[in-house]
Amino acid sequence: MVQYNFKKITVVPNGKDFIDIILSRTQRKTPTVFHKGYAISRLRQFYMRKVKYTQQNFHEKLSTIIDEFPRLDDIHPFYGDLRHVLYNKDHYKLALGQINTARNLISKIAKDYVKLLKYGDSLYRCKSLKVAALGRMCTVIKRIGPSLAYLEQIRQHMARLPSIDPNTRTMLICGYPNVGKSSFMNKITRADVDVQPYAFTTKSLSMLFFLDISGSCGYSIAQQAALFHSIKSLFMNKPLIIVCNKTDLQPLDGISEEDRKLVMEMKAEAMKTVIGQGSEPTNEEGVLLTVSTLTEDGVIAVKNAACERLLNQRVEFHVALPKPRDQKERPACIPQAVLETKKDLEDENGGAGVYSASLRKNYILSNDEWKEDIMPEILDGHNVYDFIDPDILLRLEELEREEGLRQEEEEGDDFEMDGQELSPEEQEALAEIRKKKSMLIQQHRMKKSTAESRPVLSSLGLDPSLAINRARSKSRGRKRERSVDRREGDDGDAMDIDDNQASKKLRLRSTSWSRSRSRPPSEVVPGEGLKDSAQKVNAIKLAKKSVLKRNKNARRGEADRVIPTLKPKHLFSGKRSIGKTQRR
Repeated sequence: MVQYNFKKITVVPNGKDFIDIILSRTQRKTPTVFHKGYAISRLRQFYMRKVKYTQQNFHEKLSTIIDEFPRLDDIHPFYGDLRHVLYNKDHYKLALGQINTARNLISKIAKDYVKLLKYGDSLYRCKSLKVAALGRMCTVIKRIGPSLAYLEQIRQHMARLPSIDPNTRTMLICGYPNVGKSSFMNKITRADVDVQPYAFTTKSLSMLFFLDISGSCGYSIAQQAALFHSIKSLFMNKPLIIVCNKTDLQPLDGISEEDRKLVMEMKAEAMKTVIGQGSEPTNEEGVLLTVSTLTEDGVIAVKNAACERLLNQRVEFHVALPKPRDQKERPACIPQAVLETKKDLEDENGGAGVYSASLRKNYILSNDEWKEDIMPEILDGHNVYDFIDPDILLRLEELEREEGLRQEEEEGDDFEMDGQELSPEEQEALAEIRKKKSMLIQQHRMKKSTAESRPVLSSLGLDPSLAINRARSKSRGRKRERSVDRREGDDGDAMDIDDNQASKKLRLRSTSWSRSRSRPPSEVVPGEGLKDSAQKVNAIKLAKKSVLKRNKNARRGEADRVIPTLKPKHLFSGKRSIGKTQRR
């Protein structure tokens, strides 16, 4: 549905107000203070900014006027013809054309004067060029003052027009002035409307041509018939009804033979429009009706007839199927602009990172079917696919099938006792027993501790202390194996030595930076390339000595070669001989 809202068109100021708006904005939005002693480049930039900003404001304002006013060639034909009748299409286009010309002239003026300002050699010269540029722009706006005033009047009138949808079912009343059109509308509607005569092309349209047969309107029946024949081309394929008005003054049967002949010719033309729609009228009298708006005789009949004709009208769509004229193939021509690109395919298949484009389709091969062949995998100079059994998948399925059958047999053997198969109830009872037994075993393992085994080992004459210590040491276990020296004190199978001597030996071997419950740095880890702990301690000392100088100079690493500021300005600036300091 086409809906035009002409109330949103921006107000068009007259020439004087237009200039005041732009110049005041330039004064407010650009710098105005200029100090003596500025460089000439800053002078030029100062005035060039004012010229460019003024031109930009003029361009935006005029572009808004051109864009918001509807173009008669782009809007619906109903509104296009209505604008032509109300405002004269030629004057309307001429006014918008002058606005466009003024916009181009202002842009050209700004371009020329900006070029001149680049070569300004003094403050007076730059200021004079700026005044000249703004003056010429304002002169252009003054010259289009009448066009701006004309467009403002059009805008105000368009804002008062009602919003009409030309695609809905519409009834059009036409005829000479004072033939009874307005009176008919006032009778069938509640509003006192003013109907203007104009023609337009709308699909769902019903035409009512009013004819004053009494001649009291100031036009004879011959003149009204001439008007009908002059606009009958607009009535094609549309329901048309000839309405003879003012029958209270002159009945249709009382007119002369010549006038009756003209009325019958008009009726015949109306019948052609009905036949052109693809249907035959059920009643010829429904094309020619008589009415009297003064006595309201026949008003309802005319309204009902027009509405029925309008509702019964159907818009037919004709689809043409061309027939081939020869044996040549003419495939569909798809423009390059609408073809799917690789970017479109990528977006459809998951986007970047998900979609992988196929590069094989661009291969140049003798046979296009070879493009999708699997590339051979070469290993040790042989093609891997040459050593693959083509029946390997079938054999794999057979093997899996055999394994499944074997597992089913094993599950069936679990439910056999003394070579006899158990019933389903017995199988369920056996499964419950086995499940409960496994749960009891798990609970027993969770509750089992070294405290429970202590009296048992003591009763057997064994010392439980080593077993308890071994169980506790598992909580501090490491991923790698402990060294031989560490295992000497923890292994229960080693030679028994005095506990005080063992602890003394470990204490002497430990280092100051070792943590509790962690491997000391002197412990040799397999894979480090060191012979024993003494060699590792020596290696640690050498590593510390190598980084001593680097740490003393606050280096970040071995590759740090930065040279800091040798004399910081905040420490070496200022005069201190007479008590004066600077930044201190």
